[in-house]
Amino acid sequence: MIRINEIKLPLDHPEAAIAEAICKKLDLKPHELLEYEIFKRSFDARKKHNIFLVYVVDIKTHKDKSLLKRFRRDPHVVETPDMTYKMVGYAPKNLEMRPIVVGMGPCGMLAGLMLARMGFRPIILERGKQVDERTKDTFAFWKKRGKFNPESNAQFGEGGAGTFSDGKLYSQVRDRQHYKRKVLEEFVEAGANPEILYIAKPHIGTFKLVGVVKRMRATIESLGGEIRFQSKVKTVEIENRKVKGVTLENGEFIASSHVVMAMGHSARETFQMLYDQGVYIEPKPFSIGFRIEHPQPLIDECRYGEFAGNKTLGAADYKLVHHCKNGRSVYSFCMCPGGLVIGAASEPGMVVTNGMSQYSRNERNANAGIVVGITPEEDYPDHPLAGIDLQRKFESKAFELGGKDYSAPGQLVGDFLAGRSSEELGKVKPSYAPGVKLTDLSEALPDFAIEAIREALPAFDKKIKGFAMDEAMLTGVETRTSSPIRIKRGKDFQSINTEGLYPGGEGAGYAGGILSAGIDGVKLAEAIAQNILKIQ
Repeated sequence: MIRINEIKLPLDHPEAAIAEAICKKLDLKPHELLEYEIFKRSFDARKKHNIFLVYVVDIKTHKDKSLLKRFRRDPHVVETPDMTYKMVGYAPKNLEMRPIVVGMGPCGMLAGLMLARMGFRPIILERGKQVDERTKDTFAFWKKRGKFNPESNAQFGEGGAGTFSDGKLYSQVRDRQHYKRKVLEEFVEAGANPEILYIAKPHIGTFKLVGVVKRMRATIESLGGEIRFQSKVKTVEIENRKVKGVTLENGEFIASSHVVMAMGHSARETFQMLYDQGVYIEPKPFSIGFRIEHPQPLIDECRYGEFAGNKTLGAADYKLVHHCKNGRSVYSFCMCPGGLVIGAASEPGMVVTNGMSQYSRNERNANAGIVVGITPEEDYPDHPLAGIDLQRKFESKAFELGGKDYSAPGQLVGDFLAGRSSEELGKVKPSYAPGVKLTDLSEALPDFAIEAIREALPAFDKKIKGFAMDEAMLTGVETRTSSPIRIKRGKDFQSINTEGLYPGGEGAGYAGGILSAGIDGVKLAEAIAQNILKIQ
């Protein structure tokens, strides 16, 4: 097949316009175009008065070879690469020990799924509950109808932290082997909308993602995999720097020489346990800040002008960064168009915020993290796990400022910039559940972070008019942008000092979102298969 890049068409073009553009580009007669498939659809909104769609299409004709030869100097006409996923191997019939996967987030789920597809019958251990039960617990907490459950919340349980998010499925990782495509295909097979295979910034949305997770679980089990919920790993058993298995909190020991640690970025007790076991861990940078909310129509109009509200474009997003005078960088993180700010704590007595959207993205507010980068060298140099202590410090302070009932501290942007406490809400009503207590957020983060955010907001206003509007809402705190540690691994995906331990995903410091975590899960499964089958 032939791949054509950069086919540009108006937003509301008729379907036939794609085939017409292909024929015009290649000088084909309509009957010579046998078929075409959209590989990618994005849009160019750099000029708000002239927003258009940009397609990458794969086509088939009877004269592909001659066309490729004829357009060999045109970088927009190339041969379609082979994106078919190929298994690295299949489990032997006499498999002695089944691999263990710790964590049922995107990384663990894809690692378990691929191991199951290769016949290794993995055992997946998840400390939280099945996604339906977890959803009930989490929503009850948000609506103040139930107590906070440290084992069943927005961080822990089937689907991982990504379940209660926008369900974004895009990543900037380099992907010459088409792992992204494989992960997206698995999501589609599990019930996600097929459009995620080609739109530039695909997302599933929380409620749809719940169904996808359940169907993936069913597939793993149908292939011989075993999934155990409410099965918290107390200890990874290590002897002579080799993994021997795991011991659960209930005292049960499960033997295995291959253990995937895909526990997510909030599994703090697990990080401590691995460190105490001598597994090499190093600190890594992450970011801290607040969630900011604006009326979604304001963002739509600023980004799309007269095209605001167009169904093809949907709710507008943004990506902002500002380099401050004090040497810090402030940027937008995990932007959720038409979404909600949610409570994402994983430990009692702490407040953590995150963003979430449904597939429709039709809530009244846009929200995003506005966060400041911090580093081990400057901010937590004392210990490999010192970043966790820093997170806990700010999360505990947010709990105190919010009134110690899991409400979050909040402040209007105008008051934040003026350095005064907020007394009443404006027209932007905060969406955070369980609730918001107005206060002075300058106490919620270090002085350098407050200084940096106060400098960045007016700078962002120059890019999106109204971003620093007085009545925009800040809610604190955002501390789980990424893992504060990295469990360092080698080229074989094993811990550099513990044979048989395969750290992966966000928690181990090797991913940043659902798609990149899923990709890492596929690679971990391949690494285990290659190790067992002795494939170089």
